[in-house]
Amino acid sequence: MVLKTQIKPKPYNLRAICSQIIYDVLDQGSSLSSALSQQANNITDKDRALVQEICFGIMRVLPELEFYIQSLMAKPLTGKNRIIHYLLMVGIYQILYTRVPEHAAVGDTVNGVNVLRKPALKGMVNGVLRTFLREKAELTQLFLAKGNASLHPSWLVKRIKHAYPNDWQTIIDNNNQKPPMWLRVNRQYYSVPDYQMLLQSQNISSTSDPQLSSALQLDVPVGVNKLPEFERGVVTVQDRSAQQAAFLLEPQNGELILDLCAAPGGKTTHILELAPQAKVLAVDIDPERVKRIDENLSRLKLNAQVIVGDGIAPEQWAHGQQFDRILLDAPCSATGVIRRHPDIKWLRRESDIAELVQLQFQILTNIWPYLKSGGTLIYATCSILPDENRLQIERFLAIVPDAKLVNDIIQYLPTINGGDGFFYAKLIKT
Repeated sequence: MVLKTQIKPKPYNLRAICSQIIYDVLDQGSSLSSALSQQANNITDKDRALVQEICFGIMRVLPELEFYIQSLMAKPLTGKNRIIHYLLMVGIYQILYTRVPEHAAVGDTVNGVNVLRKPALKGMVNGVLRTFLREKAELTQLFLAKGNASLHPSWLVKRIKHAYPNDWQTIIDNNNQKPPMWLRVNRQYYSVPDYQMLLQSQNISSTSDPQLSSALQLDVPVGVNKLPEFERGVVTVQDRSAQQAAFLLEPQNGELILDLCAAPGGKTTHILELAPQAKVLAVDIDPERVKRIDENLSRLKLNAQVIVGDGIAPEQWAHGQQFDRILLDAPCSATGVIRRHPDIKWLRRESDIAELVQLQFQILTNIWPYLKSGGTLIYATCSILPDENRLQIERFLAIVPDAKLVNDIIQYLPTINGGDGFFYAKLIKT
């Protein structure tokens, strides 16, 4: 177990907190959502949105910020001073991408040096930021001229180019955008048009999806606390592509259904919204994330059996049961949801892909015997890489004689006003 080096920024300084979060992700390997959660008690409600904007933004444009810092400094900050490197990122990001006045961005970032207990570096931070203000236009042009504008690691760009030779640039561009906010309306309470009227009464505008009866896109994202009747379970935040899973599964009341790799429970709850009398078993290997399934079920007032279990070893928890339907939301590279989780670009390694492909295949082949004859299995990932998706299913079908693909596979790519990148294959046991 790796113990994280926690630098507790006190007294309160938003920029110091942001630099700690970025440090935890890039140097300690935390996910951005986990690092933000760890600092939640240190952030005021007033500043929460700005902290998220800065941290998510830095992850989106990380190579650009690295380029500017390298251009402005003779040698990099290392060791115990590394967190000041990330503090510089916070300052430069604010100057470039937020409405924070430049003098405030510089001043508050410089004050963060003291909070991080590095007073000897205060003059250096002030000097770098003020030099950046003077040379901003020139440095920006230089960055673009060097061809670094993809803001993705080179190995990932290469793979996307190979898989989508005609669409790769659009995929990259869409990955670099902020994601739209999609809602799933619980139709046990409201139709989509009726919930739209409820939103409109709160001055929240939205657009329905003509192809998905539960989906609603907000024209401007808002906090869940502003969504009418959210705590009553009337609506759930879920991307439109992810909403397809339960519809493809077609759950029926009275059936025994397995949601495997189920955390945090968005698809589990959708299955039960469509078939409230189904008997659903939700399984995930991560005990902390399993708690999220219980929380989502509780908010939506739905019932399922929730257990911690390893998808590779269903014999340890399935107890010989055979399921009418299985949703396998397989662990994957998450390359389809980069715009929603931009830290994926920097935490994922190319070597991870082969390991994930093998893990997915093991889970798929090991769970197949637990599907009833005539039953349905949905294989899903939030990846856009063929190795995890189309090629994975082709490999499986080649060696499993009683598996049949229903209709064509579905590969969604991230689109600006559409859903995230997702893959679906619908299989039946003949």
